[in-house]
Amino acid sequence: MTMEHKFQVNLRGVIDLLSDNLYSGPQVYLRELLQNAVDAVVARRKVDPSHTGSITMELTQSNGKNPPTLMVQDDGVGLTEEEIHQFLATIGQSSKRESLDRSDFIGQFGIGLLSGFVVSEEIVVVTRSIKPNSPTLEWRGRSDGTYKIRTLDIETVPGTQVYLRAKAEKEEFFTAEYVAETAEHFGAFLPIPITVTAGKHHTKINAPPPWEVGDLKGQSLRERLLEYGHDIFETDFLDAIPLQSVAGKIQGVAFVLPFAATMTSRHKHRVYLKNMLLSEEADNLLPEWAFFVKCVVNSNELRPNAARESFYEDSRLLAARKELGNCLKAYLVRLSRENRELLDTIIACHYLPIKALAVEDNEFFRIFIDWLPFETTLGEMPFGEYRKREKDIIRYVSSRDQFRQIAGVAAAQKICIINAGYTYDTELIEKITEVYEQCEVQRIDVTELTRNFEELSLEERDATFDFLRFADVVLQPFRCTAELRRFEPKNLATLYTANDSATFLRSIEQSKEVADELWQGILDGVAESRHNACSQLCLNYNNELVRRLSEIQNRALIRRAVEMLYVQALLLGHYPLKAQEMSVLSDGLLGLIEIGLSGSEQK
Repeated sequence: MTMEHKFQVNLRGVIDLLSDNLYSGPQVYLRELLQNAVDAVVARRKVDPSHTGSITMELTQSNGKNPPTLMVQDDGVGLTEEEIHQFLATIGQSSKRESLDRSDFIGQFGIGLLSGFVVSEEIVVVTRSIKPNSPTLEWRGRSDGTYKIRTLDIETVPGTQVYLRAKAEKEEFFTAEYVAETAEHFGAFLPIPITVTAGKHHTKINAPPPWEVGDLKGQSLRERLLEYGHDIFETDFLDAIPLQSVAGKIQGVAFVLPFAATMTSRHKHRVYLKNMLLSEEADNLLPEWAFFVKCVVNSNELRPNAARESFYEDSRLLAARKELGNCLKAYLVRLSRENRELLDTIIACHYLPIKALAVEDNEFFRIFIDWLPFETTLGEMPFGEYRKREKDIIRYVSSRDQFRQIAGVAAAQKICIINAGYTYDTELIEKITEVYEQCEVQRIDVTELTRNFEELSLEERDATFDFLRFADVVLQPFRCTAELRRFEPKNLATLYTANDSATFLRSIEQSKEVADELWQGILDGVAESRHNACSQLCLNYNNELVRRLSEIQNRALIRRAVEMLYVQALLLGHYPLKAQEMSVLSDGLLGLIEIGLSGSEQK
């Protein structure tokens, strides 16, 4: 015969699991107690809309014999004996009445009260339901999984008192200062009056959110929000942007950071759920491009995750994220019309997220592209200034390596080329013709740049033929060819250029030097596909050193000098050296010294 059995729950093990993996720390027990008290008052308001409600947290300090005790009292809906069995003694069963709309409550998972066992061995609940003729009941639950219920022969008002007595080594979480600060931290915006009492001291810990205070508008509201931002984050923000989203019923404020941020350092936001602090590290609230702000928001409808420390990814959060992004975009567009000075300050600091938005939003792109800064061979300049200077001929290279190769030479010849190797720049430039049809966009191949250098005369080519051919031989082991031209600046002896395939091939060869035999074979297969790799060392005949080098007959000296010029060109282009090239650098210096000493001794 087959018998059915029920799972047995080790409550202490569950508490340890929650403490280590779900709750961020012991302090959340105060959040959970506040949350349950608020939900109880909300539930009573559903029955009696005229009920105001209040919550008191009263702390009794240790008297030497007994540890400190915290009592949290609410005048909410209370519990019957049946509800105590159902909700307090059943793990995972939320105490929110099934007949009521659960979305009106902060708690959703029915595990909040367990957090009390993180700091106390026993939880005592004294409660009386608002239902007619309900008795006053006492529930005592212990961390070993046992509990008792008894009826108290006393008359009390409807509501609930929860008592926690600090267990050993948890007294630090029961001081008056800690309870008041932590309760305010979590419940500063809760709409029900909350008072913390310790002896004769009574502290009200909550007030309305700053975006709901009075009828402030315009500059007055901005100043109030900036003051609030400074108080909580100790930062002087550039501006404060009111936020609102119908999806998720969100209100709040976004603070514009006074320093540049990167995508990898996306700022985490302070989020509230039904005015209870949910998390200070929520990072899934805004679109990815909006990393120039730090937010404080409250949502009345988004779903919390199980730990109630972030929002659950669902369609409602996606819609809210889009609406909040639109708030930020509308703010920037409004600044473009009303406050260009502030906008220029924000662009100077936060051009990267604005570029990110311009990439994905064509309308925003049209408004902002001319104001966005780009690095060029003639210095940083707004795109609008570049476009006018170059008469709508947009020249760019797509990588920073290529830009470093040509920057000095192009600047010396007053050629203005954009460095599009930074995040979003290539995508933005390739969209230019969608806005300015008259523009011509040219992607510069750095290997073709040397073709525009001045060629040597026929007589000079004849005189340097042997030198150039030997230099070509010297550079063959490095998969590089030699060329001899005239270009500016004169003090630049050489220019190393490489196309994308050659640059990629260099990275493969460097990886092979540290890879095992298996990966070396794989990398060899990848390298074989790079048939169009092309790199070149262009020697500057305007440079006196190169010119003198082309006139000597000492092959050993020429070899050493060409190798050293090749390595110097790589270093000027910020290329990491391969082992072969490091060896050339070391041996070449010694070789040149040896040649110099030999010549000196012969004299």
